[in-house]
Amino acid sequence: MIEMPGFVGNVVRSVGLSTAMKAAGVVTGLLPIPQPMLLVGPGASRRLGQALAGFGHRRILVVTDATIVRMGLLKGFTQALTKAGGEFVVFDAITADAPIPVIEKAIAFYRRRGCDAIVAFGGGSPMDAAKAIAYSVANGKPPRKLVGYFKGLSAPVPIYAVPTTAGTGSEVTVAAVISDPEAGQKLVIADTRLVPAMAALDPQLMTGLPPAVTAATGMDALTHAIEAFLGQWATETTDRMALAAVGLVYENLRVAHREGRNLEARERMSLAATYAGLAFTRANVGYVHAIAHQLGGKYHTPHGLANAILLPHVLRFLAPAVTKRLALLAAAARVGSAKDRPAVLARKFLDSVEKLNHDLGIPRTLDALKAKDIPALAKAACWEADTNYPVPRYMSPEQCEAILRQVLPDAGKPARRARKPAPRRKPR
Repeated sequence: MIEMPGFVGNVVRSVGLSTAMKAAGVVTGLLPIPQPMLLVGPGASRRLGQALAGFGHRRILVVTDATIVRMGLLKGFTQALTKAGGEFVVFDAITADAPIPVIEKAIAFYRRRGCDAIVAFGGGSPMDAAKAIAYSVANGKPPRKLVGYFKGLSAPVPIYAVPTTAGTGSEVTVAAVISDPEAGQKLVIADTRLVPAMAALDPQLMTGLPPAVTAATGMDALTHAIEAFLGQWATETTDRMALAAVGLVYENLRVAHREGRNLEARERMSLAATYAGLAFTRANVGYVHAIAHQLGGKYHTPHGLANAILLPHVLRFLAPAVTKRLALLAAAARVGSAKDRPAVLARKFLDSVEKLNHDLGIPRTLDALKAKDIPALAKAACWEADTNYPVPRYMSPEQCEAILRQVLPDAGKPARRARKPAPRRKPR
């Protein structure tokens, strides 16, 4: 595309990108995306263990992190699996952002222990790592060679999932987000065959989550639902899933945050995350994710937290192009009246997102963000969105920079008034 300066260049760029994304959406809409069998409710992880024992696997690799093991969250699943005659080994070294060097160690462990299936047990990082491991061992390629879309000829080895947070929706999605620590980048591996075959949504595993984690992961689910609903690839089916997820988040996230052991709220939030995952795995995401991925790669900012901080700012940028859709989101969230005009409802929804962040204790700014990094972060975020996401309104790197400046650590603080110099005394 020919580059043009200023407003005209942005218009030409937006028209070209929008046309290309609509065409890609037609192709994407034809792809068959499987959905896992879901076990839902208290004790679902134990029921999954019983089921897997009858699937004839030689040995199952459980991919998780040390905290999950230390908290004893694996016990119900592993005890049920063992009692029913299944064998397993545990790899519990997964760390935040699913780093490639750790994934490579897990791949070697999988081969060394003679495994033939994988259970992802944990939050987003174990889920993403498990998908990358399964895809890599099936294709005999290192994770870096699988970054992108459909880079493997063979389907991954069987994957099953037990999420312990209600946010990522990875138990129903086609992608794995991993990180390259050397380059400070997050990378995406995508293939429709990465969707787990079966998943257990067990609210008992989530009752011990700290309030801050509950808040950030819940806002992650909300971001997935909103971006799927606002994007150009939305369908009637993804709209139903997205709107249902938004309603569940608004009804239950504050309760789960305040009453961590409330099983009903936890179960409903796990459903919200899954519905949002079903929506965005078909309709995709947008600028919130594009920017958040850069912050995660550069500063290791937790993904849900980055999404939560950025969501209000990105929505206000998009608002002129999606007023009617924001009004529908307001109705799903029950933050307006049916008598209100769409513009009023849209504004109420934007305000409600900020209020929800405030009630959950989400910070308005990102302490790690540095002003000198903003141009490069904005450029990378726009490139990611332009080449991957069907956003409803295109953002220039300069506009992205402006959003990032709004979340600098000192953003919003009143400027200090310069002290007036004390009047000089006249010499006597």
